[in-house]
Amino acid sequence: MSARSEVKNILLCGVGGQGTILTSRILTEGLIRAGYDVKMSEVHGMAQRGGSVSTQVRYGEKVNSPLFGRGQADVCVAFERMEAVRYAGFLKPGGICVVNDYRLTPMSVAVGGAAYPENAVAAMEAAFETIAIPAADVAAGLGNARTMNVVLFGALVRALGLAGLPGVDWEDVIKSLIPGKLLAVNLEAFRAGLRG
Repeated sequence: MSARSEVKNILLCGVGGQGTILTSRILTEGLIRAGYDVKMSEVHGMAQRGGSVSTQVRYGEKVNSPLFGRGQADVCVAFERMEAVRYAGFLKPGGICVVNDYRLTPMSVAVGGAAYPENAVAAMEAAFETIAIPAADVAAGLGNARTMNVVLFGALVRALGLAGLPGVDWEDVIKSLIPGKLLAVNLEAFRAGLRG
């Protein structure tokens, strides 16, 4: 089986407003340009209220379904530490987790109904190959905290070895999906994530 024919599964998870869906669209567009069959699904949850949001992206020579189940993700990109723990069950043994070393306190924790898992990154590192990146800090350092998702996208491209993927210029894909006034800082964010 060639590398192209093998179907790869990527899970992106975060909290509403973090740019999870935009990041999935950038990934999907680039993979289509590279000649892959790509399927993407979106699960919004309570996105408008800061609830959990996830998207699944599957790509390969032929992809029959946009969905995959627990234990089937090759890569999980978590936009927040607790989301990494929440979705860890979707990673396959030997899977990779790219996690934003960032904390958003959910309402259940804020009102005392639950405890925040303080050791989330360490727990992921114990179970999976984990790339922890302070994407929120990197984005803030670039002058726009909302580019955190594109920093994480750069880290994903690096983790998957997609930087040199034939037929796709990731910066051109970003240019096609992000408005002009926000483009320059988002390109900087992508490059920062790619560098690690």
